[in-house]
Amino acid sequence: MGVERREEACFCLFCFPFDYRRRRRQQHQTVKSNSCFNIPPITSVFILMLLMFSPVFPATSAGKLRQDHHVFRPRKETNKMELVKAHLMRINKPFVKSIQSPDGDTIDCVLNHHQPAFDHPKLKGTKPLDPPERPDGHDEGEISSENHQLWSLSGEECPEGTIPIRRTSEQDILRANSVKKFGRKIVRPVRRDTSSYGHEILKYGINNVEKWQHAVGYVSGNKYYGAKASINVWAPKVTNRYEFSLSQMWLISGSFGHDLNTIEAGWQVSPELYGDNRPRFFTYWTNDAYQTSGCYNLLCSGFVQTNRRVAIGAAISPISVYNGGQFDISLMIWKDPKHGNWWLEFGSGTLVGYWPASLFTHLRDHASMVQFGGEIVNSRAWGSHTSTQMGSGHFSGQGFHKASYVRNMQVVDWGNSLIPLSNFKILADHPNCYDIKGGTNRVWGNYIYYGGPGKNPRCP
Repeated sequence: MGVERREEACFCLFCFPFDYRRRRRQQHQTVKSNSCFNIPPITSVFILMLLMFSPVFPATSAGKLRQDHHVFRPRKETNKMELVKAHLMRINKPFVKSIQSPDGDTIDCVLNHHQPAFDHPKLKGTKPLDPPERPDGHDEGEISSENHQLWSLSGEECPEGTIPIRRTSEQDILRANSVKKFGRKIVRPVRRDTSSYGHEILKYGINNVEKWQHAVGYVSGNKYYGAKASINVWAPKVTNRYEFSLSQMWLISGSFGHDLNTIEAGWQVSPELYGDNRPRFFTYWTNDAYQTSGCYNLLCSGFVQTNRRVAIGAAISPISVYNGGQFDISLMIWKDPKHGNWWLEFGSGTLVGYWPASLFTHLRDHASMVQFGGEIVNSRAWGSHTSTQMGSGHFSGQGFHKASYVRNMQVVDWGNSLIPLSNFKILADHPNCYDIKGGTNRVWGNYIYYGGPGKNPRCP
């Protein structure tokens, strides 16, 4: 028994128990028994003193540590929170009124000249411009004041001289991979790929692993000064917060390298960006292939908003129902022939604002490609293809009421006229996961059906 006690005492001398009293008793026994490792008593006492006053093992019980650990925050975490607060100060501008949306959003009414756009070095000291002339062929009879956003259902609106901005919360930023990346697509390199059918299309990759997948219709080969379409709105299932699903139109120019310019608008479901699974009206722009410029919505300086009734980033209502009622939003982007800025129209003739021409290099003149359709992120979180849906979550062959569509697709020519698509092509880069088909008729003009469920027996 004496030998067993000595062995236990010898072990406990070096096992660093949390309970201080128990440790002292065991250490005292070790000194009395002269240690099974033949450590001299004076050496044992010296080791005991080191253990007692070591900063690595404070004389505090385990329970006390668990109770108080939240009081201490590592310097890295403290620095991150300081960055978050500083970023919120930059993008959440002073407001004259706030409106609570039924979906939990807070909409701030910000004075026009205080909006984020005018933080941009090229826009400081400027003011919002007056609306330009719409393209020829635009039906002036369509123009109305209707709105299709949840926050406006209360009947409240922002006062004259202000614009509505969805307030960004601390939780919004903390969901992002980093404060620096918040509100931006992280997509590089960007390349122009050729499919087995000879069709060229804008595709994205990260570290040579393709994550962004598309089913789109597109035109290229000419100079384009705008585009218009009606985009079917759904609420596709998004598997995790690091993925998204969107339907949009792109105006693209550049060499598809680091100088790529894009203007984008449509609807998206992005749990990371918004914290929910509602489809939301969004915009995007970049002038350097998504590297350092541009952002979603008004989360950085650039886009100049002029409308006080549309909140970019706010939820859209109503939405389409499978085998039931269908809802779409009309979008038009075109280049003002007088000032060269790219204007955005949402819904039935409602001007939202514009991207100043000074933001761009290639798009300062014209677009060289226009795309319409869907995009998802495939994170392969479980080693297989994502189950994130595109569009309605159903393949194009199911048609109206079931598959997602884009209809009445047109482009704007050099004379500021809306014209039908010429040399229109379609491409689905993973047709077993998400597919597309196109057509033309007298009512819908050029149209596409597209989408899919993602992971399925043919898309493992």
